[in-house]
Amino acid sequence: MSHNDFSGTIPESLVKLGGLNYFNVSFNRLEEEIPTGGPFANFTAQSFSQNFALCGLARLDLPPFKTKSPSHSGSRNILKYILPPIVFAILMVAVVTFLLVRKRRSTEISSEISLFQQWYWRRVSYEEILEATDSFSSSNLLGTGSFGSVFKGTLLDGSKVAVKVFHLQFMDLTKSFDAECEVLASIRHRNLIKILSCCVHRDFRALVLEYLPNGSLEKWLHSENYFLDVVQRFKIIVDVAFALEYLHHDHAPDVVHCDLKPSNILLDEDMVAHVCDFSVSKIFGNGETMIQTNTLATIGYMAPEYGEKGIVSTSGDVYSFGIILLETFTGKKPTDDIFGEELNLKQWVSKSIEANSVMKVVDRNLIKKDPNFCLMEQCLLSILRVGLLCLSDLPHERIDMRNIVARLENIEVPLVK
Repeated sequence: MSHNDFSGTIPESLVKLGGLNYFNVSFNRLEEEIPTGGPFANFTAQSFSQNFALCGLARLDLPPFKTKSPSHSGSRNILKYILPPIVFAILMVAVVTFLLVRKRRSTEISSEISLFQQWYWRRVSYEEILEATDSFSSSNLLGTGSFGSVFKGTLLDGSKVAVKVFHLQFMDLTKSFDAECEVLASIRHRNLIKILSCCVHRDFRALVLEYLPNGSLEKWLHSENYFLDVVQRFKIIVDVAFALEYLHHDHAPDVVHCDLKPSNILLDEDMVAHVCDFSVSKIFGNGETMIQTNTLATIGYMAPEYGEKGIVSTSGDVYSFGIILLETFTGKKPTDDIFGEELNLKQWVSKSIEANSVMKVVDRNLIKKDPNFCLMEQCLLSILRVGLLCLSDLPHERIDMRNIVARLENIEVPLVK
């Protein structure tokens, strides 16, 4: 029920709906108190965001419930003495708040102007983004993640763009916005997403990115009615390897993506892969080779040292790349139901290779689409072995992206018949 211009209050009777598991009335004009009983005890701030007249519990990032002050006889005499200091204090707080907000807004404007001047971005206003996305219509929603939502939009000049809006109402993601701006503004590579502009408007932060019409690798690997042959999959993997080689070895300073996964690999109209989403990426400086962070990436794609100790390095990206490579050619996610404590994607592929039965782990769709697929067995074996070299438990035992690119370029992929 979001984006519907609803007004009024949320009915208290809804607390009786014990089977209500999901509730979203964000981006409306609702007001007064949010019910607290029944299923409302489990809803998050995302369910009620952008309803500026609502009040509720502190965990929902809303003003507290309105309470009525008790009336007592004789209170006038007391108010006569305590009211003036309270009014004075309120006025002082209001003045200080106004000055701080004005200073912050001035800083934001200066920062935004600096960004445009430094990187020669086209200025895109908040109003233009609203119009481009039809006020962030659900029909234009391309995807939602932990840090933001991405909408398709059309700017005034007719160009198609993707607008990434950061969820600042849930947590302070200003640092993530700044980090992504810094990374995307300085990188130049055909296999990395291109930033066109950004928008800073009060508590609103958004990136304007190039729009890639063929969606994510995740969609092409795991959705019905989508198919990639061996040649297409190999080219996508090589594209991603080129992007990481650039970030790790050819960009100064080194950049670690930290959250590489199929949904962060987008495909353009020519099926060329572009790595995107640098919300949690790290820029290394002063000779750093690893750092520690409290920000976790996606389960199944994180390197062991990242998940256990929060250690981030280029070797962590190599591990994620290895998982993606195996997933691309087996069609199995690292979190597939067939895996558990005793078996994971790496072990499954490794055991198959040791038993000379690599075709048993290859995506069945590939075999089905190409009756002569057995001719590619040696090629697929070479590709999967590169993936396994990325997945050593110890970071220093993994090969680097420069070595990975060299090995992939030496593999000849027969054309699909």
